[in-house]
Amino acid sequence: MDSRYVRAFVAVHDHGGISSAAQALGYAQSSVSAQLKRLEAELGVAVLVRAGTGAVLTEAGRRLLPHAREALDLEERMHRAVRGDRPRLRIGAQESLAHVWMPDVLAALEYGAGRAETGADVVLTVADRQTLERAFGAGELDLVFQYDNGVRALGPHAVVGHDRSVLVAAPSHPLAREEVVTARQMLRHEFLVAEAGCTSEMLVDRFGRDLLEGARLAVVQGSVSALLRLAGYGHGVSLLPELAVGRELRDGELVELRLAERLRPVSIVAQWRSRLGPAEQAVRALLDVARRADPLPEVTRMVHGAPAA
Repeated sequence: MDSRYVRAFVAVHDHGGISSAAQALGYAQSSVSAQLKRLEAELGVAVLVRAGTGAVLTEAGRRLLPHAREALDLEERMHRAVRGDRPRLRIGAQESLAHVWMPDVLAALEYGAGRAETGADVVLTVADRQTLERAFGAGELDLVFQYDNGVRALGPHAVVGHDRSVLVAAPSHPLAREEVVTARQMLRHEFLVAEAGCTSEMLVDRFGRDLLEGARLAVVQGSVSALLRLAGYGHGVSLLPELAVGRELRDGELVELRLAERLRPVSIVAQWRSRLGPAEQAVRALLDVARRADPLPEVTRMVHGAPAA
């Protein structure tokens, strides 16, 4: 099958229509339409439905899409191999991890933590959980790092570290004057939530769903930085991984509220695609570097049965 047909199909899906796909590919619109017709003729089934100025996938097209992306990835790997280029590795990470931890891990890999043959040209995507899961499921990402607040395992996966969960507020917040904060005191105030589901699910695990029903949640979607600024101005409390809020705590912009009931650490989970070819060595090396950069190595040792040093 001609890879041009496959590329045209993926481009139409990604750009939402034939005209936009043609512009992105640098082809005439009639050329892209012809390539799609040849693709459908070879497959013997319609993969797109033209609707007004856009196009949507048929059920057959949705089944085809991940295989089409895989075919294009294989083509690119072949071109890289014959040119002697390093493999490409497309990594996704939640903003809380990309804020501090992920750059250190990538830098360690690039500057000596892995062997020379494990290097890769890394493309890092920072996004919320839903966007990362959609992109990983569609074959747009090779490796994803997330906090384990209900991660759906879509491929091979492993815990590579742990982080503390901390409840933070502005120094001027009423709860900052309390030596110990109970669950009922906490739930009288507004929560700032970075992603719908993450914080609330962690609180459910700890305090129970009936108690959480009284909480007031304000979702600040898409920006941990904006959430931290709002919290710093006194607009609520927020439950976050310590990695995401370490600088603000050190600088005194936020303070940690001491809870009467201790919150459990949260795992850092990596998921990766199988059959990555030459990039598999880079994935293995990166996972090893990530484990060595574990923010809470003592938790990892205890989880695996060895007492903390």
